[in-house]
Amino acid sequence: MAPKYCDYYKVLGVARDATAEDIHEAFRRLARKYHPDVNPDKKAEEKFKTISEAYEVLSDPTKRARFDSLGRQWRPGQEFVPPEGYGAGEPARRRGKFSDFFYSLFGGGFAPNFAGMETGPPPTPPPAAPLRGADIETEISITLEQAYQGARTTVAVRAGGTGNLAGMVRKYDVKIPAGIRDGARIRLAGQGRPADKKGLPPGDLFIRVRIAPHPVFRLRGDDIESDLAIAPWEAALGGKISVPTLDGAVEMSLPPGSQSGRRMRLRGKGMPKSDGPRGDHYVVLKIVVPESLTDRERELFEQLARESAFQPRK
Repeated sequence: MAPKYCDYYKVLGVARDATAEDIHEAFRRLARKYHPDVNPDKKAEEKFKTISEAYEVLSDPTKRARFDSLGRQWRPGQEFVPPEGYGAGEPARRRGKFSDFFYSLFGGGFAPNFAGMETGPPPTPPPAAPLRGADIETEISITLEQAYQGARTTVAVRAGGTGNLAGMVRKYDVKIPAGIRDGARIRLAGQGRPADKKGLPPGDLFIRVRIAPHPVFRLRGDDIESDLAIAPWEAALGGKISVPTLDGAVEMSLPPGSQSGRRMRLRGKGMPKSDGPRGDHYVVLKIVVPESLTDRERELFEQLARESAFQPRK
């Protein structure tokens, strides 16, 4: 039976142009999760073998180049027939160390390089990275104003593990940078779970930020959007009009003949960005009419209806 193609980049969760540092960091992160010493699940052990194999290939420039030469047309799980000149199989005594797919690429008793020279037996999987303490992730909810202006807030986290610290609540003073986006994570290094073994560092604390819905403003990526109610005569005549923004009220010029639903831009009044100018604030016009009229207002509207030639449904 033909071996199944394995996408080593997807196994490690990195892009095809990932750097050596990206690959090493991805392996360390996954090893901490799936290493048999910390995860007794049998499926985790198999997952760790696949992770180690992917790291073995992608961390070696020669093996990585050979894998990349297959092209991008292959899909994970697809039956794989190696091109001419690739590995020719693996003796039964070696089975289990790596997958059939690995040996179909790099041969049996040795891993040939591109010049066809033997480079020795297949290398063993890389040693597991030192198992520091586990990371912790928690969530906080902030207001749109806090995300816009930046803020400081307190986050309470319940400690896990065993011993005297188990179940204790620890509080952290956290700086929210101006312009933070919904779903972004803030890292507090060394504030995660303690390591099981002395001498190893603790994990990190990751705080995922959620921006609560705002009653007036809507977040649209880098931009802010809000509705603005205007009277029929304001829409028809135009003029200066006050618009609320997260920076306070600003004056905006309303063109004559403005229609309901029109979006008007206030440049630079959106969310701050770390790599450039602020986003924009978009105002969506909503023409509203009085729900009840005074006698004089009714008289004026009736006069307008008689004298105007405007036909809105033509």
